[in-house]
Order: sequence, then structure tokens, then C-alpha cells
Amino acid sequence: LYQQRYSSTRQIEKLQQQTQEYRQIIARLSSERRVADLLALDQRRTQEGIQQTTVLFVEYARDGSTLPPRSFVIDGEMAHLDAKVIKFESNLVKENDPLRGHSIALFTRIYGDMEAPERGHRIDLPGQVPLVYRGADPRISRFEQDLWKTFWRLADEPSMRQQAGVRIAQGEGLWWPIETEKLYTVTIESDGGLNLMWEPLRGIYREALKETARFAPPATGPTSTSAGIAPER
Repeated sequence: LYQQRYSSTRQIEKLQQQTQEYRQIIARLSSERRVADLLALDQRRTQEGIQQTTVLFVEYARDGSTLPPRSFVIDGEMAHLDAKVIKFESNLVKENDPLRGHSIALFTRIYGDMEAPERGHRIDLPGQVPLVYRGADPRISRFEQDLWKTFWRLADEPSMRQQAGVRIAQGEGLWWPIETEKLYTVTIESDGGLNLMWEPLRGIYREALKETARFAPPATGPTSTSAGIAPER
């Protein structure tokens, strides 16, 4: 009786442990991480009738902290945000691998539907380490930057992906009708790609933006600005 009861207790404990592990795996596979917020600071019509939107772009670093905000002026009713996305093998996500336990994205450019994509605003300047790695573990920074350097080879060569534990390497784009008084949030799934959600802007921020817009200069033609970055037109 003692052995039978002890054995049953051990089996129950083992099943409970397995259940907990399964729950953790499911949570890791279905989790999402916020990677950027976007906000339409101001919208105006040019003399040619084109809608111009000043977009505030705030990216989140690998340690979860916010990066310095940047602003871009885009032309058109729709905002486009392009990125390179790397998705790792599901078993690495399940095991919560320290380097490959979550999909990663590197934003490349933002532009409006009245602009040619190749003339879109670059998120990071060429030849510089992307701001997203500020404060990140140096091992993560080096590992991910090496992946970005060989990104299109990863996308094209199965052997390279297998060696790096990469399931998919591809470009992804988000586009949506951008409006004021909405906060747009971009997330990335641990085992998937990019998602876009929005929520109404809270009252205090809405009033602050209205006050800021009162002193903004009128839009007169195709222009672009970015905090700390020269126009790229």
C-alpha cells in the first residue's frame, strides 16, 4: 500500500511538472513583444491636395527601454513600415534559447502611399549600429548583427538557415490608413511575424498634441524631417 501510494504521488507530481512545462512552452510560443509605437502628430493638406502626416516613431530596445523618438513626414493617406524579420526554429523558441528564443525584426524604412518606396525614410543610417541594440547584451548584439549582415543569403540558402537555427528570413511590411488621435503599436510574435494594433489616444496626450499642432508650420510641399536625422529626399 505504501509503495502504491508513493508511486501514485510521484506520478501525479511528474504530470503536474509536465503540465507546467507545457504551459510555459505554449506561453513562449504565443507571446508577443512590443517593438515600436507610432503616432500621427499632425496632418495637413499641401497646396497640391496631398495629405502630409508628421509621424512620431518610438522604437523599443532589446532591454525594453524606449529609444529616442524620431519624426518623419510622409505623403499620402496610408503609412507603410518595412522591416526585415527573422523567425527561429520552433524548438529553439520552446526551449527559450537565450539568443534565438524569439523572432526579431529590424525596421528599414517608413513612407506614405504617395511616395516611392525607394525614397522612403531610413529608420537607421547606413553603416551605423542600429539604435535598437542600445543597452542590449553584447552577445545578442553581435549575434543578431551578423544575421542582418547576411540576411538575404539566409533568405536564399537553406543550409545557412539550418546552421543558424533560422526557420524563415524575409521582408515584411505593414500599411494602414494613418489617423490622428490614435496610438499605433507594432508587436512581434515569439514564433511569428509583425502585428499592428491601435488604441484611442488618451485625453491628456490628445490635448497636448492639439496644443503642439497650433504652432506647427503649414505644409507647402514634399518635405521630410527626422529628429536628429537630415531629410532624405
